[in-house]
Amino acid sequence: MALDWVRETLHRSLGFAPFPATLNLRPEADKDAQTWEAVKNGSGGIFLPPMQGRFCSARLYPVRIHRPEGFGAEVPCAVLLPDVEDYPRDKIEIVAPVHLKEALGVKDGDLLKLEFVN
Repeated sequence: MALDWVRETLHRSLGFAPFPATLNLRPEADKDAQTWEAVKNGSGGIFLPPMQGRFCSARLYPVRIHRPEGFGAEVPCAVLLPDVEDYPRDKIEIVAPVHLKEALGVKDGDLLKLEFVN
């Protein structure tokens, strides 16, 4: 979240200033990949217009993150989906006001469950 306009837009849209790094996930099971495709191809999400036509648009999807054993207080977060032609189909990029790996106590390879919320 190095671009000021992105940080400001996310703050206005989500109510928090995002931590400078994202947590990136990939669906593990075929069912999870199908669910992610359905979300991306749907009409939901919060539209983020490009700034003065210089950058891509994006959509935000508020989510809750769950670990099998839980992790205490809930952290507000959202999936950020840039409208970029070559963006990886299976990449799920999550923004939050904190460093999510530290806040959740997770490391690469840990399983997490996303719950899309309205």
